[in-house]
Amino acid sequence: MLIIFVRTLFLYLLVVIVTRLMGKRQIGELQPYEFVITIMIADLVSVPMQDRGLSLFSGVIPVITLLLVQVVFSFWSLKSQTFRRILCGKPSPIIEKAKINWEELRSNLYHVNDLIEQLRSQGYFNLSEVEYALLETNGSLTVLPKAERRPVTMGDLQLKTRPQQMPTALILDGKIVKENLARAGLTIPWLQTELRKQGIKDPHTVLIAMLDTDGRFYCQTKPPSGKEKKR
Repeated sequence: MLIIFVRTLFLYLLVVIVTRLMGKRQIGELQPYEFVITIMIADLVSVPMQDRGLSLFSGVIPVITLLLVQVVFSFWSLKSQTFRRILCGKPSPIIEKAKINWEELRSNLYHVNDLIEQLRSQGYFNLSEVEYALLETNGSLTVLPKAERRPVTMGDLQLKTRPQQMPTALILDGKIVKENLARAGLTIPWLQTELRKQGIKDPHTVLIAMLDTDGRFYCQTKPPSGKEKKR
């Protein structure tokens, strides 16, 4: 049992490391070759994980090989548009000028029902609302609605806007995030002053404190524990 536990833990850590080295991608954003490599890695590690008669290297070496293949292919795809087109394909215009492109549908084995389902998932229930739709290389559908169906923006209304910033967490679960505090050019005394303004004396009682996109201070305390409720 101990041997199986150690082998499983080792192979799990190996897959996690390999996945991290392959880059940050969601499953739905994987290119076809990346999806194939992911499936093969999962299949390769499952065999030595269960069969103690096989050496760990019988699972490690193929996984490392696939990692190298993925890294090399990704590097080449960055350097060569031709190689990327061969490896990943190119986006296909499924709808052009408000009309379905039947040839592209057929060449991608993409049914009209699939198209309608993808449009519904993005909030377009009528084909007449769509000007262009591209089937991306990862299988997702990008939609450009007709001008009269697009949401109104601040630019359309000619309203002035202020530049916004990324929200910055200053306290998470009672712990001060000093790195974010320094990046925002703030100090712990400033943070303590802001907490006192809201009647908070101890930062450890704070669930989250942050600066929002407008630079305003937001804070929420933790719910009282069982002992504090009894008091």
